[in-house]
Amino acid sequence: MGTSEAVLHVLSGAVPQFLSSDMCSSNSDLVFYSKCHIKSVKKKGSRRLPSLKCSSMSGCQIGSYRCKRLGGGLHGNTAIDRLTLLRCKCQQAESVSGVDTGEGNGAWFVDNAKKLNLNGSMNSEDILEFKTVEQLKRENEVSMLNGKVGTGTNTIFTGGVDSVEDEAWELLRASMVYYCGSPVGTIAANDPTSSNVLNYDQVFIRDFIPSGIAFLLKGEYDIVRNFILHTLQLQSWEKTMDCHSPGQGLMPASFKVRTVPLDGDDSATEEVLDPDFGEAAIGRVAPVDSGLWWIILLRAYGKCSDDLSVQERVDVQTGIKMILRLCLADGFDMFPTLLVTDGSCMIDRRMGIHGHPLEIQALFYSALLCAREMLTPGDGSADLIRALNNRLVALSFHIREYYWIDMRKLNEIYRYKTEEYSYDAVNKFNIYPDQISPWLVEWMPNKGGYLIGNLQPAHMDFRFFSLGNLWAVVSGLATIDQSHAILDLIEAKWADLVAEMPFKICYPALEGQEWQIITGCDPKNTPWSYHNAGSWPTLLWQLTVACMKMNRPELAAKAVSVAEKRISKDKWPEYYDTKKARFIGKQSRLFQTWSIAGFLVAKLLLADPNAAKILTTEEDTELVNAFSCMISANPRRKRGPKRSKQTYIV
Repeated sequence: MGTSEAVLHVLSGAVPQFLSSDMCSSNSDLVFYSKCHIKSVKKKGSRRLPSLKCSSMSGCQIGSYRCKRLGGGLHGNTAIDRLTLLRCKCQQAESVSGVDTGEGNGAWFVDNAKKLNLNGSMNSEDILEFKTVEQLKRENEVSMLNGKVGTGTNTIFTGGVDSVEDEAWELLRASMVYYCGSPVGTIAANDPTSSNVLNYDQVFIRDFIPSGIAFLLKGEYDIVRNFILHTLQLQSWEKTMDCHSPGQGLMPASFKVRTVPLDGDDSATEEVLDPDFGEAAIGRVAPVDSGLWWIILLRAYGKCSDDLSVQERVDVQTGIKMILRLCLADGFDMFPTLLVTDGSCMIDRRMGIHGHPLEIQALFYSALLCAREMLTPGDGSADLIRALNNRLVALSFHIREYYWIDMRKLNEIYRYKTEEYSYDAVNKFNIYPDQISPWLVEWMPNKGGYLIGNLQPAHMDFRFFSLGNLWAVVSGLATIDQSHAILDLIEAKWADLVAEMPFKICYPALEGQEWQIITGCDPKNTPWSYHNAGSWPTLLWQLTVACMKMNRPELAAKAVSVAEKRISKDKWPEYYDTKKARFIGKQSRLFQTWSIAGFLVAKLLLADPNAAKILTTEEDTELVNAFSCMISANPRRKRGPKRSKQTYIV
């Protein structure tokens, strides 16, 4: 089935539907059964908004329903033809709370005397205690009064548990978002001290990744499966800004569960998923990283749950291909790296990363490897896999060869000759040696190195970007030697990159006139704050995965111990300010979900290092061989007219 045909098939509701969400533990006999359909909502004074809807019907009461076993069940590797669309039977607004008061995914306490279960099994003696139905009802009322329909609870954490981990789990569960009774994600932040919510009450694709990994490592797969499938449905919807539509396959930056009156019935309500593809975002930037993270999470779900039926579904396979075609499309660029605008990833404000930022390239490489592993043979797959493999070879060569910098390479750049016109030029990108900043000469350790932040003609961004370097280690984009060197540099520059709270998002900060020109005098990105070299606790989980892969757990344990001393007392901030991360960020949200989830993932991986394999990819032998061939090849060998594989009749 062709891509366009498959997409139409999915949108018409004729093929692979959502898995039913199991609202209880994996060994439970209870399943919540619902069904969703796609419908467009036309809001007054706004654009035509496509939203995923749940119709109001009789029988199910969100917040007080009891799950029932369906004949045959819907667990494990259930065949695609047995999957059914989720349909919700929503009630009026006062009864829509989105919290399961049965044996489902309500808020719960952890028994500190019991050991964490990392294998996903839940024995009877290890099942965690749930709050009483009455207490959940009271929390539901508070949630409704605060207008947080669709989220778990909206109460500030007041204690009652014995450890930082227990508190983190309590807060993570309180941030869960429900759609028609099923958990579909976690909100960005649940800060009761902030009067201006902005979009922090939405489910962000990138923000949910550490939450999803935490739930996977605990053996709670339903919320991740629901998230994957619901965001997949959002992928194909119409998205337009100023009469222009981006490429097909773009994943949303975020979505929000809204409760609206049911069409034709003012006495009933329905829940809709309202996505944002960047049309409402600050700067109106499309999220390039969303689709890449989605593929990475999809692979992690399959490896952790052993449920490959999700990634084998026709609609999921179509979604993967749409993302790949969007990323692999031909353009004007001579480089194999993805060309993106400023603010298209975690650093979502103007910070001078437009061009070919390392973070996007590392995620791109990782997503390509994950997609190659999951793609099933079929119509259209062969050409796509061929293009994917070619891009992997070129991308790995480009990043390893031209982005890498250590003391030896720095000295080489220092002696570069410029204005070389030659196929065999050493200074291929015409980099001027005067670009080397004085801070870098002093900062670069004798042992260690890193991948620079960006590379363009006559421009090298020498800043150290943490996520890009860490994910280059995780994905295998960096060689084994380079990966160890990156961790060596982190260890050598611990006082700069970790200090009193891990982990600097980049180093160093833009200051003075440089800050004025590059950020446009952004008052949020002042030096050593937010994206301008602020410290982000969520990066702890990427650091831990990288350390687990390279068998250096002591480095991750050291960083976790630093965070554990104060992150709970500081109420789980979004980020920290100052060079040494001594202050909570001046505009930092408290109870930031990915700060909470990042800490939990780090703790879980320290307890079970092998679990990191659901995220890591090893260096491909074929890529290594191809890489060696590229180094020894004559650049002139590839020149000449390109022969077409097809015959055209004019």
